[in-house]
Amino acid sequence: MRKYKKIPRFKSKTEESQFWQEHDSTDYIDWSQAKLAHLPNLKPSTKTISLRLPESLLTEIRILANKEDVPYQSLMKMLLAQGVYLLRKQSE
Repeated sequence: MRKYKKIPRFKSKTEESQFWQEHDSTDYIDWSQAKLAHLPNLKPSTKTISLRLPESLLTEIRILANKEDVPYQSLMKMLLAQGVYLLRKQSE
């Protein structure tokens, strides 16, 4: 059985980050024993913004959202995410 090193205590996140940049975690952790974590209540952090849209565009978005049976703001987030993805793919 392999002997693993003890993970040191860190005074700050910066110190911990520096440590892991310089050390291999396989010397400290038996990854074969790792289990998939399920965090059902974890939500990505969001930031509220104010966005001015032409009324006609907002109306179209609301109509589409209604057809898809999703809240219009959720549809807007999905459309923005798809647009960002496509732009990134084009710029690669």
